[in-house]
Amino acid sequence: MSKLNAFVLTAMLAVMTQAGGATSVDAGTLDDIIARGELRVAVQTQGPPFSFMDKNGSRTGSAIELTTLMAEEMGVKVVYLDFDWDGLLPALMSGKADILAADMTPTLARATKVGFTKPFMYVGAVAFSKGDSAFKTVDDCKAPGTTIAVLLGSTGEKLAATVFPQGEIKSYKGAGTLLLDAVASGQANCGLNDSSAVAAQSSNYEAGTFTVFPEMLSKEPLAYAVRYDSMDLLSWANLFIDNTTLDGRLQTNLDYWVNSNKWNADH
Repeated sequence: MSKLNAFVLTAMLAVMTQAGGATSVDAGTLDDIIARGELRVAVQTQGPPFSFMDKNGSRTGSAIELTTLMAEEMGVKVVYLDFDWDGLLPALMSGKADILAADMTPTLARATKVGFTKPFMYVGAVAFSKGDSAFKTVDDCKAPGTTIAVLLGSTGEKLAATVFPQGEIKSYKGAGTLLLDAVASGQANCGLNDSSAVAAQSSNYEAGTFTVFPEMLSKEPLAYAVRYDSMDLLSWANLFIDNTTLDGRLQTNLDYWVNSNKWNADH
């Protein structure tokens, strides 16, 4: 064997040995989940229709059913960790949770900290006012000095500054129901949130409490998130979205929880 061929063979064996060693000793997040027998999911404490405690005291919602299904497909149990909106990303990044399942938009800023799955659906932001107020259109809410309620740390907080540049933006820490309460009580003139959240949450109030304006002020994808050290879990979650899209389970979930208020009678 020539010296050149011997050198090449030695180099190839070294690379193969290193690759085999990495495969055998480096356990990924999926391995950790299977080994502990549980999938830890960060969810919003009260964020219907994706995650909330229903009238029977049970945690339910679109994200709850889908991540329960994830755990079943993995052959493990699911554990839910409740956080306010601004606590979701820190919980994931600190390692308390394996995956974040909420109605979160995968913005470029957030993606500098965590990795996002492919979108499982798209939504748009809408504005709303109290039903009997003088604010009847989006343009009415653009009047100078109008108070606009948004969620702290949400994409709506940033969008409001663009759509309502002369308004007074009031950020609330917690769930979207706080925005509805603020508008209903007169603490804010108008609110801004995802259309799916507004539709779901406003259905718990007396009819006519709010006027929800039909204009979609944005179009945004929604996705789940994992840490960047969990690319195996990210790949698996994307495959889960593909499979449940193809067999119809994802659409069935969204039609019940997001695209209608059918769930309200049951929960």
